Amino acid sequence: MAFSCKDYLGSEKNFFHFQSSKLLRRGIERELEIIGEATNRILKINPDIAINEARRIVDLRNWIIHGYDRVDDVIIWGIISKDIPALQSQIDDLLS
Repeated sequence: MAFSCKDYLGSEKNFFHFQSSKLLRRGIERELEIIGEATNRILKINPDIAINEARRIVDLRNWIIHGYDRVDDVIIWGIISKDIPALQSQIDDLLS
């Protein structure tokens, strides 16, 4: 997976910096859109690939794209802090 929170946030994650930077938020949201679209395409090719929370990942993509006026910074922060590292580990395992 090419997305790394460190690419955007550096080694020191700071929610207030994230929240105050529209460019940073939009960049991370775009990465989450791409991850959701990739997950959707992978599952169409092979629905047996075991990706935890695959439906949630695709739903997140749809929420960001179609509900952009309701995107919640706290929820996105939780996803990039907790869920993305877990997904990265899972993808690494699938690729090995």
